[in-house]
Amino acid sequence: MTAPIPSPAKPLHLRLPATSANLGPGFDALGLAMALYLTIDASLAECFNIEATGRNADLCARIEDNLILTTYIDVLANAGVFARRLHLKLHNEIPLGMGCGSSASALLAGVLLANHFGGLNWTDQQILEEACSREGHPDNVAACYLGGMTVSAVKQGHVVTATCGQNLAWGLTLALPSASLATPKARAMLPATYSRQDVVANIQSTALLVAAFAQGRGDLLRTAMEDRLHQPYRMEACPLLGLLLPLTENPAILGVALSGAGPSVVLVTETEASAALPVIIRQTADDQSLEIIQTRISAGAIHV
Repeated sequence: MTAPIPSPAKPLHLRLPATSANLGPGFDALGLAMALYLTIDASLAECFNIEATGRNADLCARIEDNLILTTYIDVLANAGVFARRLHLKLHNEIPLGMGCGSSASALLAGVLLANHFGGLNWTDQQILEEACSREGHPDNVAACYLGGMTVSAVKQGHVVTATCGQNLAWGLTLALPSASLATPKARAMLPATYSRQDVVANIQSTALLVAAFAQGRGDLLRTAMEDRLHQPYRMEACPLLGLLLPLTENPAILGVALSGAGPSVVLVTETEASAALPVIIRQTADDQSLEIIQTRISAGAIHV
């Protein structure tokens, strides 16, 4: 039996950033918010309806198996609250299935919609933990919600976070191959165990990476973004990484890593990337059709 329908809710405006998780060694622990957004204006309606523009607009406009709506409905069903029908005006800038946190932004959007239109009155921590539990790991969701470079961990069932680097002027460049890579497939490529040497190397790199973002130390990134736990094992499915890693020898490029589980690659530059960088990337990858997106570090989610 569902709870009484709450009083009419005002429309809700959401803006959720893309995220790049792992950043090399920070497997399932680090995420970086990027200024590419899923923007939603939601209001009550007589039936569920999505008006979508931007990247993959046809997929985003689907009602059936839509991650935003299924999350919204399921959260409210679990809370015993009637899921009122919504009209969503949606604009998407986040590449789907490319390691840029599209599922995290959709899950978080569904939870925020449920909280608002279901009158749940959840705290930020409750919202974050609900979305993280549905994603299965906190790195993308935490960075999407809080912005900057967010460190996250799950301890005794609770998500613990710390954020830094929100105001850094570093440039971010994404190189996107034509084919996507499903996260479950990328995870299946990883070994069950690692050597102590590799684990220690990654702990050292991750500590340096957090320090680099906290102190604005771009000089640390070339070393700090080195990884032994997931990138070497995903190289076969993400060949673009192997082609672009040598670009760290370029003084203008501070670091190169898979974006999330791939197949996209993220490059960090000291300042806003120059117009010449896409040319360099395409020449290095020997692929003139490679999509290049230049962006920056973003603040977290907006929900008003």
